[in-house]
Amino acid sequence: MTEPADVERESGRAVLGRTLKFLREKEGRSLGQLADETGYDKSYLSRLESGQRLSKVTVMEDLDSYYGSEGLLVSLWKIARYDAFKDKYQAYMRLEATARILWVYTPDVPGLLQTEEFAREVLSGPRATGHNKEAVDEQVAARLGRQLLLSRAPVPSVRFLVDESAFRRPSASAETWEGQLLHIEAVAQWPHIVVQVLPFSAGVHHLVAKGSLTLLWQGDGSAVAYTEGDSSGLLMEDPEDVLRHRLSYDRLRDLALPPSDSLRFIRDVLKERRA
Repeated sequence: MTEPADVERESGRAVLGRTLKFLREKEGRSLGQLADETGYDKSYLSRLESGQRLSKVTVMEDLDSYYGSEGLLVSLWKIARYDAFKDKYQAYMRLEATARILWVYTPDVPGLLQTEEFAREVLSGPRATGHNKEAVDEQVAARLGRQLLLSRAPVPSVRFLVDESAFRRPSASAETWEGQLLHIEAVAQWPHIVVQVLPFSAGVHHLVAKGSLTLLWQGDGSAVAYTEGDSSGLLMEDPEDVLRHRLSYDRLRDLALPPSDSLRFIRDVLKERRA
């Protein structure tokens, strides 16, 4: 880090890697010494420094503690993780990370509620990331990184409407699926989060087979709507579009089970799986 870098031309991952290398060299450590002292593989640390890999946020927490860098690496990691998303999703991800209110409808288990094991299974399919383990690792890390917004300060108010089909389509591993259900059950009891199940008995609705819908409000009152299908996403900022999608969400919420009944539904599914 002997000369200023053109940060605007660098990816977030490159900036993070360059900072990791600077901190290590400042401490007078070789990669081998760092590996011995932190317990992380030398080649893994090398790839982080070269910007070839994106770690889990917990790795940056460990290295922040090791270097005494007071959260610098975690802050840079939060920027670098956007590199794992396609350009068209990055604008939405940035708005999601700062939203004060989030309303989500999805026919599947929401990414914000997925466990690491379940996310890995979802992202390992050929229609998702593919079979490249490294690419899957990065996508999983980025998805788990999104979940930090659920516990940041100030905590956002979040509502999930989840189609019953999401709870009727188990993962390949019984252990993974039980862990996923238990996680949703736990998060549904957090004071700032509401989980509602949209039951099959609600019948056909206007978002059937149209993918997910998310509404975000920022602290200044501005709002956006985001729809995402199998392979495309659309971010809408026009007030008329946002209002139209909010009305759609309101109608779905009216069809969903109340929060207490939804929690009972999730627990019943758990009992069925264990029976």
